[in-house]
Amino acid sequence: MQELNKANRILVKDLKDRESVNSVFLVKEKNLGIGKTGKSFMSMVLGDNTGNIDGRVWDQVEDLNKEFETGDIVLVKGSVQVFQNRKQLIISKITRQDLSSFQISDFVLSSKKSAEDMFAELMILAKEIQNEHIRLLVLSVLEDPEIKPLLFKAPAAKTIHHAWYGGLLEHILSITKILKDLAKHYDFLNRDLLYFGAIFHDIGKLWELEYDHTFSYTSRGRLIGHMEIACELIDRKATRILGFPSDLKDICKHIILSHHGKLEYGSPKRPKFIEAFLVAFVDDLDSKMSTLNSFLTGERSSGDSWSRYNDLFERYFLLDDLKEKYK
Repeated sequence: MQELNKANRILVKDLKDRESVNSVFLVKEKNLGIGKTGKSFMSMVLGDNTGNIDGRVWDQVEDLNKEFETGDIVLVKGSVQVFQNRKQLIISKITRQDLSSFQISDFVLSSKKSAEDMFAELMILAKEIQNEHIRLLVLSVLEDPEIKPLLFKAPAAKTIHHAWYGGLLEHILSITKILKDLAKHYDFLNRDLLYFGAIFHDIGKLWELEYDHTFSYTSRGRLIGHMEIACELIDRKATRILGFPSDLKDICKHIILSHHGKLEYGSPKRPKFIEAFLVAFVDDLDSKMSTLNSFLTGERSSGDSWSRYNDLFERYFLLDDLKEKYK
């Protein structure tokens, strides 16, 4: 791949109201709709490694729709418009570009933390596991030469939380550190199982998600899902560990199968022991904190005192940075 000519590129973070745009972006979402007048329009999310912006096509919708798909890099001609205090691109022309001409890392968000540093810290924590079978199971995955490169790259989700390169590793490390502190406070817990749950609960997303270009689901991810993939991984790795107890495999699998907490949230099982309950709780907490922090960071660029209504959390949010304001 040749490196993108940055001199001819306008970054999302630098787009200004009423500015004419002739630059390349990654198509992260694309949808067709019908307006109030009955006329077709196209909405999309365009982005690069500095952020995302909504795009709108009002004219020649049917023709332009044939020109590109989600996951394509496109050359966009149009202008920036502020609508309801938010920037969007009104697009007049879109031309698909050859993916091989660009570095995809120029268009996809990455963790602000070093993947190497996060992995090294996670390995230190994993080696603290005292139960030999659990420790060998965890290390057999983290040290697997085929798995480790995927872990450095994979997002934790397609769009909701930690949806960036290295996001899964960041999410796993965050949960492990939280659970380490909670295990000190609640000394009646099995810390080894908490560590296992933190590291394994989303490990199946390495294969559930596709992240070479844009983030999407693989066919295996759609058909089976990350929980079943993780359980298969346990079976595959545990057979190579001498004397791995069958009941411990069931305990480990239950943590994975119940980590969404509720049946309506996609868990085949609800947590049936306290360590599984806590893994699910902290996973939900860390996911929500990442989602909300990303939302607030984006909203603060508007200069408003309050955010837009957030459908996920069903409320408006104060946009003051209270950490800085009252330090």
